[in-house]
Amino acid sequence: MMLEKGIEEKTFYLNLGPQHPATHGVLRVVLEMDGEFIANSEPIIGYGHRAHEKMAELRTYQQYLPNMGRVDYLHALAYNQCYCMAVEKLTGIQVPERAEFIRVITSELNRISSHLLWFGAYLLDLGAFTPFLYCFDDREHILDLLDRITGSRLTYCFYRFGGVPVDVDEEFIAGTRAFISRLRSRWNDYDTLVTKNVIFINRTRDVGIMTPEQALKYGVTGPNLRGSGIPYDIRKSEPFSVYPLFDFEIPLGERGDVLDRYVVRLQEMEQSLRIIEQALDKLPEGPIMAEKVPKRLKPPEGEVYTAVETARGEFGIYLVSKGDVKPYRLKLRVPCFSNLSVMPELFQDVMVADAVAILGSLDLVIPDIDR
Repeated sequence: MMLEKGIEEKTFYLNLGPQHPATHGVLRVVLEMDGEFIANSEPIIGYGHRAHEKMAELRTYQQYLPNMGRVDYLHALAYNQCYCMAVEKLTGIQVPERAEFIRVITSELNRISSHLLWFGAYLLDLGAFTPFLYCFDDREHILDLLDRITGSRLTYCFYRFGGVPVDVDEEFIAGTRAFISRLRSRWNDYDTLVTKNVIFINRTRDVGIMTPEQALKYGVTGPNLRGSGIPYDIRKSEPFSVYPLFDFEIPLGERGDVLDRYVVRLQEMEQSLRIIEQALDKLPEGPIMAEKVPKRLKPPEGEVYTAVETARGEFGIYLVSKGDVKPYRLKLRVPCFSNLSVMPELFQDVMVADAVAILGSLDLVIPDIDR
């Protein structure tokens, strides 16, 4: 950069990532600093690109199913569900009601485990270690429950076209009910330890304010959007599976700051508990798989779009079939890409110490962006 004689450049550049623990993955953010304040910022992505969309064109519909658990590995079951729904919509497969209930129960458990991981890791970013231990203690109970029926603890590949491969038994149901009681007993601990903590409040209140206009401009979805006061949740706005059968609320923020985004996620966990509890109470008898699902799917020509509400927002799949055993084209609409895009505006003119608080509050999974 050429400077006029006698004029000094006052800004300098600082790399946040790609190996920084607060970036939660290999994300690089180039910060242009004016002293302690951020003048400009540019996120640089692609370090974890794995060509998931291209892989879909090279594999059969069944072979591609495990890929979904590697996109957003923290809420893999929602991604599983969306892909299965797209293929089922394309082929006209009807999923039995009991299987839909099992999908909802397991997906909501996975949502809670994702929020708990974010909760613990985020407080670690801000310098608090104890909440991390509490959250992972609770999360371990979910992993044990899901491990028992799915065989996995993280990158789940449980759902199948037409239903689920394994039924839930009384031991799983009893364990899930026990977990619901356990987590509800922890809310007071979390409130005392974090929500009412004056240090945490001062680090998060009125920091990283995202206005409703900003959120809509960048296509932000999920808790980040609802933290700005917009009540958009696909489970309510565009209901799928058996979600219309359950009574639950959409937590909303008022100021759109970091604290609101935290509170929304905390309240969402309670709403997930409500959904799981109702699903267990109403769990119908019947088959868990549709009849006569071909072992080798060959959907008719056509295209579909399906979307679900994940722990981070709207995940959608646009799927095109040319009548072959492999998809002709698959496009993933991931929530974290849009949620990341608003970050440069939130970073503008804030102190570098607040950048970590803002970045963590967006709950980004970087492989979801890079895919």
